[in-house]
Order: sequence, then C-alpha cells, then structure tokens
Amino acid sequence: MAPNQDQLYDSVPPIPTYDEAVASGSAWHHDVAISPVDHSHHTTEAEAEGQSLLTHSRHAFESTSTNHSHAQGRRPRGYRPPTVETDDDSSLFSSDGDSDSDDEREADQVRREMQELEIDDSDVHGRNQSSWGKRIGLSLPQWRWKWRWRLPTLRRRSVGGSGSDNAAHERAPEGEEGSGSSWLSRARPLSLPKFGSTALFLLVGRTMALFIIMGFFYLLFASDLWSDMARRMGSQMFDPESIRIHVQSSVNARRIRTHLEHFTSYAHLAGTAGDYALMEDTEMLFAKYGLEDVRRDVFEVYLNYPTAQGRGVEIWEEGGKMAWAAQLEEEEAGERSSGRQTFAFHGHSKSGDVQGRLIYANYGSKKDFQALKDRGIDTNGAIVLVRHYGPQEDLALKVKTAEEAGAIGCITFTDPSDNGFVKGTEAPKGRFLPADGVQRGAVSLTSWVVGDPLTPGWGSKDNLPRMKVSEARGLVKIPSIPLAWRAAQGLLQRLKGCGQLVPEEWVGGVPDVGEWWTGNGSSPVVRLKNEQDEVEKQPIWNVYGRIAGIEQEEKKVIIGNHRDSWAFGAADPHSGTAIMLEIIRVLGDVVARGWRPLRTIEFASWDASEYNLMGSTEYVEHNDEALREDALAYINLGKAVSGRTFHAAGSPVFRKLLLQVLNRVSDPHYNATLRERWDERKGRIEGLGVDSDYVAFQDIVGTSSLDLHFDGDRFPHRSSYENFEWMDNVGDPGFVYHALLGQVLGLLILELADRPVMPFDMVAYADDLTRWVKGLKSWAQKRPDAAAKRVSFDALELAAQDVGKSVREFGNWESNWESSILSAGGWEPSGLGRQRCEYNARMAQFETDLLDLDGIPGRTQFKHVVFGPQAWSRNPDAHFPGIRDAIESGNATLAQLTVDKVASIMKQAANNLVK
Repeated sequence: MAPNQDQLYDSVPPIPTYDEAVASGSAWHHDVAISPVDHSHHTTEAEAEGQSLLTHSRHAFESTSTNHSHAQGRRPRGYRPPTVETDDDSSLFSSDGDSDSDDEREADQVRREMQELEIDDSDVHGRNQSSWGKRIGLSLPQWRWKWRWRLPTLRRRSVGGSGSDNAAHERAPEGEEGSGSSWLSRARPLSLPKFGSTALFLLVGRTMALFIIMGFFYLLFASDLWSDMARRMGSQMFDPESIRIHVQSSVNARRIRTHLEHFTSYAHLAGTAGDYALMEDTEMLFAKYGLEDVRRDVFEVYLNYPTAQGRGVEIWEEGGKMAWAAQLEEEEAGERSSGRQTFAFHGHSKSGDVQGRLIYANYGSKKDFQALKDRGIDTNGAIVLVRHYGPQEDLALKVKTAEEAGAIGCITFTDPSDNGFVKGTEAPKGRFLPADGVQRGAVSLTSWVVGDPLTPGWGSKDNLPRMKVSEARGLVKIPSIPLAWRAAQGLLQRLKGCGQLVPEEWVGGVPDVGEWWTGNGSSPVVRLKNEQDEVEKQPIWNVYGRIAGIEQEEKKVIIGNHRDSWAFGAADPHSGTAIMLEIIRVLGDVVARGWRPLRTIEFASWDASEYNLMGSTEYVEHNDEALREDALAYINLGKAVSGRTFHAAGSPVFRKLLLQVLNRVSDPHYNATLRERWDERKGRIEGLGVDSDYVAFQDIVGTSSLDLHFDGDRFPHRSSYENFEWMDNVGDPGFVYHALLGQVLGLLILELADRPVMPFDMVAYADDLTRWVKGLKSWAQKRPDAAAKRVSFDALELAAQDVGKSVREFGNWESNWESSILSAGGWEPSGLGRQRCEYNARMAQFETDLLDLDGIPGRTQFKHVVFGPQAWSRNPDAHFPGIRDAIESGNATLAQLTVDKVASIMKQAANNLVK
C-alpha cells in the first residue's frame, strides 16, 4: 500500500549527524535516559492515539502531522550514538593495546554484543492500558506496531594477530601475489572455540537467533500473517465520516452508464451463450475492482427455451382452414452488438399444441372465473385470454387459475389501458408499451415452489436427487404464451356476439374492438402451439466476490442482483447491475488505500432469476445452515431504476438507518433530500412479496432483507423496448437516479458492515409486529365465513407484547456499552468487544428465530412466520401467510393451531434476545 497523508504511524525522526550525537547539551543527548516522567509522557501519547466512537472527529486525518511535529523534539527509540573510539567495525575484534589476554578480549566482545542487542522497552513501560483492549474511535481497533528493525551483527573473529593485520589481509585484492605467498596463503585458518567458553555460547546463540529470524520472516512473508497484519494496521488510518464522504462523492454516473450500455448490448437469457459471456465479464470486473475470493458457482436447473417455428396463435374455421394468425414477435428495437431479440414466450410454460373455444376472462383472477361461472360461461376445454396486471398480478397464478377452471391453454396480453398509449407516450419516446410490445415472464408458481421446481428444498447440484417434470408441483399443466395488444385485438374482435357482453370494468383499452364479449361454446376455435426445447439439467452461473472483515470475518452483509433477463433488461436487472459494479469499484478503491470493514461484505451476481428466482434460491438452499448462522443482512437491487420515486421494501430493522442515509442524499431535480421527498409522500418500508431475489434470504433462512429501487409509472418491462436507448433517453437521462441509489447503497453498506454496533431498529420491528397482529385480527373478523370468527388471537397479541418488552430490555446493553466507552475515553477492553460481537450476532439472529423450520403446510420452503407469500396472493402487506392460508381454507381448528404455533415461535424469539 502506498503511503499517504492519512497514515497514523509515527513520523520517522531525522537521523542526527555525528556532531549532533556527541555534542554535549544537544537535544539528542538531553533525552538519552527514559525517566519515570518519560513513562508518563508515553502513556499520554498512547491514550491520544484513539478517539471516541460517539463523536465525529477529524483526528484520523490530523494525527500524521501531529505525530511528526512531536517526533521532531525527541530522540528516536532504539537509537544509540556511535562511540568516539572508532567507527571501524574491525575495531570490535582488536586489542585495546593494554591487554592481549583472550579473557579480556572476550569480555569486551560480550559487552559490545550486549550493546548491539540492546532493546528499547520504553513503549511497553509507557502504556498503562491492557494489551488486550483497543480503542473504538475509528470504529476499528487503534493498534500500533513499533518495530526496531535492527539485528545483531555477525562477524568472523581472527584466529591470531591483530585486528588491523586481519583487516589488511582482507583488503588485499583477490589473486594478488606477494614475495613469498598469495593473499589466500597469508589468511589465517578459522578454529572452533573451546567447549564451555563464552565464544561457543555466543556462536550457538547466534546460530539459534539466525534460525529464529529466518522462521520469523517465513511466517511473515510466506504465510498470510503479514497481509493480515498489514490489513489490520492500515484500517486504522480512516475516520468513518471521511469514508462516508469519500464513498458518496465517488459514485460516478458516467461509469454507471457505461456498464449499463455494455450489459444491455445483446440478449442474454439464463443459460445461453449471451448469459455466459456476461458472467465472464462480471467475474472479470469483480476481480478488477478489488473483490477477493472471486468465484463462479454452477447449478444445474430445469429451463425451457422457445423455438422459431414452435409457437403460434391461430384461428381455425370449420373444415380445418386457418383464418387468422397472430404476429408473435416485436419489431427489432435497434441494432445490437450480437445475437437477436428474444422470442416472445413464457418461462417454465408447458409444452403443447391444443385447440379450444376462445373465452375472455378479464385479469384471470379467481373472482373473474367465478363471475364467468355465475353467468353460465363454461371454461372447460377452452383457450382463455387474460390481461396482465389487475388485482392478481402474478402471471403464474393467472395461468394456474385458468387451469383449475378447466381451460386447456392460456393467452396473456398487456392492455393499453394498463400499460400503453392510453396511459401516455409509448416507447421508445415514452414510458409505455407500444402496440407490438410483448411482456415476457415466467409462469412457474413462485408462491408455491421457489427456485428449481425439480429440487424444492435443496441445491441443484450434480448427483443430488431430482423430481420428474411431470411431478413438479411448482409447474403449471397447460401451455401458455404472451401477445402484444395488436395481436390480442384480432382475437377480441372475433368474439363479438359470442357469449355475453362483459361488465364495464372488464372493458379494456384495445382500440377498434367495439363491443367486448365473454365468448362461449360458439366462439371461434383457437389453436395454441407451444413446442419448445426443455433442458432438465441446464448449467447456470452465479458469481461471488467479497471484502473480508477484520473483526468478524465470518459474519457478512450480502448485496445481490441478478444478471439474466428476458430481453435486454435496461431497468430489470441491469440498472442494479451497473450500480452494484460502481459501488464495488468505489469500495475496492478504499480497500486499496488500506480500509477494511469490521464485517465481511459479499457481492453476488445471480443467474436464472427470471426463471423462478433460481440462482439466489439454489445458493441459499445449498448454504442454508451457514447463512442462518452468519448472514447479517441482504440488500437486493433487482429492478433498481425505472423512475424518480424512491421505494424500499423489507424488514423493519432497517427503518432508522434508512432514514439517516436518505437525509444525506439530495435529489437535484427537486432540490430536496430523499428523506424530505420520502416524508412528503408519507413513505414507509413496504412489505416483501415474491418479486425478486430477497425471497430465499428472507423467507427460507431468515436473513433481514431490503429491496431498493426508484420507480414511477409503468414502463416497457420485459419487452425489447426496455433497452439502453430507452433508459438513456426516457428512463433516467443523465443517470441521475442511478447515482443517487448508488450513494444510498454505499452508505447502507458502510453502516451495516463497519459500525461497531449493528444499526438495527429492533423497536421498529416490535412496533410493526403489534400493528400487523391487529391487522390480521381485523382481516379475519371481516371475513364472511364463520370459521374465521372462531379463531382467537390472544396468544399472538401476548407474544407481540413479549417481543416489545424484550426488545427494549435488549437495547439497554447498547446504552451501557456507550457509557462504558465514554467513561474509558474511547477504550474498549477485549471482553467488552466480545460482548459487542455477541450482541450484534444476537440482534441479527432475531429474524432467523422467527422461522418455523417445518415450513407452511403444503409450501414447506417458506419458513418465516411473518413474511412470505400466500398461496393465492402476492399482496406484500399481508403478513403471517401461514395463518392466512389456514383461515382461508375454512378449517378453524387448523387456523387456531397455526396461530398458537406462530405465537410460540415469536415468544421464543423474544426470550432468545435477552437470555
């Protein structure tokens, strides 16, 4: 590491001249002896090396100049002025002229060797603090290492004659011949010292010292000890506030734009050549920007891919003649560096070629299908046409609902009243889908089985068991395909006069349809063809890299973003990819300057997220025990920037920290901080659904998770129009909000990974639990079924109260810790440091303790008793999914048992906090 002005080491004092060293009354001779007063002075200096954690200080960047000026007026430790007899090393072996005895020469040699080996221990005696403690001022230990880089001199002693004669011999040029013999012939032979003599003792001692020194250097340079020591020492030079300022000011919108342009330059479905190429780029950039232990992780999962001639939507007349065919593909949305646009298809859709009568089913919710049934419209054997969005936004649940209603195929489309010209200007000049825009997506049942549907509950590694595709509960059983509204228009027009006129709320914005009809047995026959390539063990590639922590290396804060996309993925996922890479670059730069966090920061690029969140889920399932033990927090950047309004969804523990960070980040378009904009719209941390890669962390291993994004009106999501040009011109011109989210992310990472006490808002969690229990009770009492009204929530309410009491008692420790640090002038004994680490671990463990390891009945992957999806709903604010599922089943006994079990788990989590 190159030295810089931030280093806290003592400045090297100037070396005195010979005259200064021997002159009487000089400043150097004035400090030869270290008196008790000097000891006191050094104690004061040691105490000044740290600073209090509880105050913002500039000492870290001022200490260098302070130490240097102090060093100018004192003698360097370990310095010994030369003697006035001679400065010739050979004199150490010569006679003083008064005595030629071996004993006197040996005694003189011993005295001189002891002077050579003299060790300065002023630093040890000058400190009155325990060697097991550390300062807290910079949020890192303030250790200093003072070495006296001086070794004993090893010299060959003459066998006979004076030292001057020896010196004369040694100065003779090699090969020179004299009158009687050569220089070599005049050299006296060496002889071993006598047994029991002081010389033998010195020889043995020197040999042992040599081996010790060699071992010491091996330990430093041939092992990891030196790099670890240097890492710890270098971390002391940075003040936390200076790091915050540096990270925030270093986020570069231009670099983010460059990364986004590259990652959106060609299509890259999971498992394809484009995806593999971006994986290699990600791996290279992780290493280039300074992450350690960069590696790829391969899983083998079930994927499907569309074929050029394998898909079709057609209307057939009587007699087997095709009357109409839908245009499936979008117009080319711009030149790409390689490859072509992705075909329009549904991930994890069922292969098939089916024909049936066409039925329009609005948004495809259970309520919509029930309305058709009530009107006498038979959906058995039908091909149903449904809209995206609506009260049931989950694409897979739309298809599953159609399947359970007896349909044999499902066609989805985006109505312009939801995302199109009815809402505003279309892409590429505006935010909304044009007439040919197709929204792709997966129809795997994420709310039922997340990750690889063939390995629910364990990682998809080679040689591990796999289910058959036909047995996978997480896959739908009917084929489906997406269309643009221009293609759906042809279908809707041909339904006129078939069945019944639809309710007014079912009428969409597709132009030139006229009357909207439901369809029935007299509807035209539609052929839905969806023949595809299916790969049961397709490799996918996650990429990981980290910055190791110096205090709790095993504990980690994880930041993740997926890399695969349905098309080019400018907003989802690569706005997050570009931001994550920029933060890696900024943090890597700080690490290169010597900074280290207390806890490990790990970055992950997930693959196959668009297919049922596979990459992140398989990682979590393969490492579930380790993550439950050591994962402190997970921050997700799935769909990071698509507008100007900041949103956060996640665990309440992030509330206080998030608001502090938002206070530091200013929005130039509104001349206000993000906190002011947040308060203006009465923002809150929203609930987590099943939309991105936080699902496995929050719901399977209980890692407190946070999803961050700027959004606004709808945009051409998952279409070929969600490309770099759209983001550059419409989504975020100038990449202002990319840079703002980068600042938010960087500051969050610093606080979570480097604050001595984790900044979790446990009181906010307790308060929200109480509020959520009341909301659950109110929801149950408003239901029309009698079974829900028989369920008692008393145990759950008492458990929420217990959590509140325990959280407040738990928080007292932090107050006591702060008082101890203040009273000790910023010094933290090692025992208190261990308690602090245990306190942090227990704080993070609270979320994990809210897991029911048996899982929700029928959906055992989902183990969190508070967060998670319901079986038939993606409402992120519907907490306690297991209880809600049980109540909706109509089984009052099961519902009561579930309430009591959840209450017991909450009570135990509260007890674990204060045990």
